Amino acid sequence: MSTGSDGRKPRRGGNFDASRSAPRKRPLPGKAPVAADRAGQPRIAAGPDAFVPDGYSAGDRPGLGARLVAAKLLSAIVDAKTSADGLLDAKGGHSGFRALERRDQGLVKAIILTALRFRGTIDRALDACLDRPLPPNAAALKHILHVGAAQILFLDVPDSAAVDLAVASSGVDSRSQRFSGMINAVLRRLSREKETLRVVAKPGENMPEWLMRRLVATYGAARADAIALAHLSPASLDLSVKGDPASWAERLGGVALTSGTVRLGSFDGPVTDLPGFATGEWWVQDAAAALPAKLFGDLSGKRVADVCAAPGGKTAQLILAGGRVTALDINANRMKRLKENLARLSLEAETVVADLSAYEPDAPFDAILLDAPCSSTGTIRRHPDVGYTKDAAEVDKLAAVQARLLGEAARLLAPGGRLVFSNCSLDRAEGEDVVAAFLAARPDFARDPVTAAELPGFEFALTPEGDLRTTPEMLGAGEGAEGGLDGFYAARLKRL
Repeated sequence: MSTGSDGRKPRRGGNFDASRSAPRKRPLPGKAPVAADRAGQPRIAAGPDAFVPDGYSAGDRPGLGARLVAAKLLSAIVDAKTSADGLLDAKGGHSGFRALERRDQGLVKAIILTALRFRGTIDRALDACLDRPLPPNAAALKHILHVGAAQILFLDVPDSAAVDLAVASSGVDSRSQRFSGMINAVLRRLSREKETLRVVAKPGENMPEWLMRRLVATYGAARADAIALAHLSPASLDLSVKGDPASWAERLGGVALTSGTVRLGSFDGPVTDLPGFATGEWWVQDAAAALPAKLFGDLSGKRVADVCAAPGGKTAQLILAGGRVTALDINANRMKRLKENLARLSLEAETVVADLSAYEPDAPFDAILLDAPCSSTGTIRRHPDVGYTKDAAEVDKLAAVQARLLGEAARLLAPGGRLVFSNCSLDRAEGEDVVAAFLAARPDFARDPVTAAELPGFEFALTPEGDLRTTPEMLGAGEGAEGGLDGFYAARLKRL
């Protein structure tokens, strides 16, 4: 999932959106103070020199604050299963991250995403440089090593700086201080041998084991390997435009996909600076995420509900398709974001903040879109933390939520109406299995198969049953501006 229409990150499973503290000088050397959180882990306080050892500040050691924050946030993601989006938000993220200068914030993001994207390769490379395994319960030490290794192996950072600042980072935490010599030796060896060690040994080595097992069970070993390799390439920036995608592609230096999405390929910088953002001509939405709303066709004159609507990318599509749209979401803050986004696009919809189970419309709807909350495993190219913040139990839990929401949405549909169920999970437990169970229990509903003619250029994404199933290796992932898709599932159902 890419940045949104307001330039911020949307919620997982969504598709849309767009102070620096003065350094404190510490003249007397001494032991670094260690504050602890509830779990007993060191806590980074606000301020660019927070958690810097006595005797110098972050102002004296450029880049040290960024590495300390990177190691802390890597711990929060891997150990505490905290979403990277929330931690790395410039306005509402972790206090240590927010206190950094913009340049250092960018470096922290690059380190975190790279360390997660290549976690298996980094583990293997570090093991090759260690004379003996790391001691038990050395999580903090491992995060320091991963932060350093990510820079040495995959980022354009001088190796000497990566090594030096990793050693300095170890001096901050009493648990890692005694390993400073080992950190220095291991990372220097890694620097000497990096050309060999950074080569990915096998497709699945950077995929969490639980996820790889499920992908192999669903897609087979060969396709699971292809998906794993696709996850190593960051996703392109895709835009849904209000009209004339060819013209906007030319103006923005991208390409227009057959679905109408404008793909910019790699992009660095705030999307809010691009032409057309301020005037509401487009919004950020992966090409795959834009497909489910297209399955309704022309909605002119029809009453349409988007029942998990925020942040509103699919709502905008339904409005532009001619529907009289009611956008419903249980979260008031997310609904506020939706309203802001629609206002920028000069689009209007009825908005309702309510629990779907308690919502009672005046009349049934002709069409309903349920883009359900899910594990977001289809967005790992954009969010490599997903594999480490989710697990198999979470997938099963979310599948039960989706089944409940599908049943609740179904009661709002008029006879003869269409319901599209979708989400950005790669797991059939959250897709095909949910729909199969629903149809088995509801004889008043039937699958309404999608035909190839409805999705020109994306015929490859249709299943034999007529559902939509995209996976990250599609469209030649890793082959430039036209490479890759988010993983998405959608089924179109009809009430008899």
